[in-house]
Amino acid sequence: MLGSMAPKVNTGSLATEQKAGKASKIKLGLYSISYGGIWYRGAALSFDELCKHAREYGFDGVELDNKRPMGNPMDLDQRKREEMRSSLTRYGLEIPCVAANNDFSSPMPEHRDCQLLMVRETAKLAKDMGAKIVRLFAAWPGVPINEGIGTYDFVRDNSGYFNFTRHFPFATRLDRWNFVKECLSEAAGMGEEHGVVMALQNHAPLIRHWKDTYDLVKEINSPWLKICLDLPIFDNLDKEYVANAVHTTGNLQVHSHYGGEYYRDEDGVVRQKVLEHNFNRPLPDYAHYIGLMNEIGYNGYFTFELCHPVLNDDHTPAGIEYVHEQVSMAREFMGNIINN
Repeated sequence: MLGSMAPKVNTGSLATEQKAGKASKIKLGLYSISYGGIWYRGAALSFDELCKHAREYGFDGVELDNKRPMGNPMDLDQRKREEMRSSLTRYGLEIPCVAANNDFSSPMPEHRDCQLLMVRETAKLAKDMGAKIVRLFAAWPGVPINEGIGTYDFVRDNSGYFNFTRHFPFATRLDRWNFVKECLSEAAGMGEEHGVVMALQNHAPLIRHWKDTYDLVKEINSPWLKICLDLPIFDNLDKEYVANAVHTTGNLQVHSHYGGEYYRDEDGVVRQKVLEHNFNRPLPDYAHYIGLMNEIGYNGYFTFELCHPVLNDDHTPAGIEYVHEQVSMAREFMGNIINN
C-alpha cells in the first residue's frame, strides 16, 4: 500500500537572473547521454569530466543516464558513488534525475521482472546521489551500436517510427498497455521505498502522445509517479495542442528535456538547426513552451540531451569537439529564452 504523504519535488531557482530582476524557477541541466560515447566518434567522458564541462558551460546540474560506462548501478559501489558526489560538490552542481532505460511492455514475465529489478537499482542509485527523480519509459526499444556509433535504424520501421511489434508480435497494444501499467505501479512503490519520484516520459513506442502518458499516470494514481513532458517529441507542435498538454498535466510535471542541434547566425545569435531526420517537422517553439511552464508554476529542470548520431557535412561521424560546441550553444540558447 502506497503511503498518503505525497513527495515534494522542488529543484529551486536558476542560478542566473531574469532581466526583470526576478530569479527564474527553472534550472538547466546536461544529460550524460550526450557524452556517452555512442553518438559521436570518440570515447565517453568520465562522470567527473561530465561535471567539469557542465560547470564550464554554465549548467546547474547533470542528469545521469544509467547506461555504461558512466552510470550503470552494477558498476558503482559505495566508493565510486562517493567519488561522484564529490565531483558534484567540487563543481557546484546537483543531480536532479537519474534515467532508467526500461521496457515494461514485453509479454514475457521474466523480461518485465528484469526491468523492474533494474529500476529498483536505479532508484537506490538516485537516492545515493541525492537525486529526487527517476525517469522512466513505457517501452524503450534500446540503442543498437553499429560500427561504433549508436543508431535508431534497427528499432524503427520504414516510416521512421519506433516499432515494438518486431519482438513478440502476438501481444496486442492493450496487452502491452496493461503490462506497462502493472510495472509502473510496482515502480511507484519502489520510488516510495527510496524516497524518489518516478517520472514517466512521453516517449514512443506504446505512448503515442502526451495524453497516453497522462492516462497511464492517472490510472496508477500514486503520488510517487509523475510526468516528464518533453516538447521535441510531441506528435503535434501546434500551439493550442501544446498548451492543452501543459495545462492538463499541470503540476504532475516534474522534469523535462530539450534537444536538437544549434548554429550561430551572422548576428551572433544561437538558433535551432533543421535536422535531416526532422526536416518535415516545424522546430519546437521553446519560448512558447517555457511561457506555458511558467504559467503552471513549473519549478523543475530543463535538461539538454544530444541523443542522436551527429554528422559532419559529408555525413561522416562528428567528433567530440562538435559535441562540446553543441552543448555550449544549447545552454546559451535555452538560457536566453529563460532569462527573457
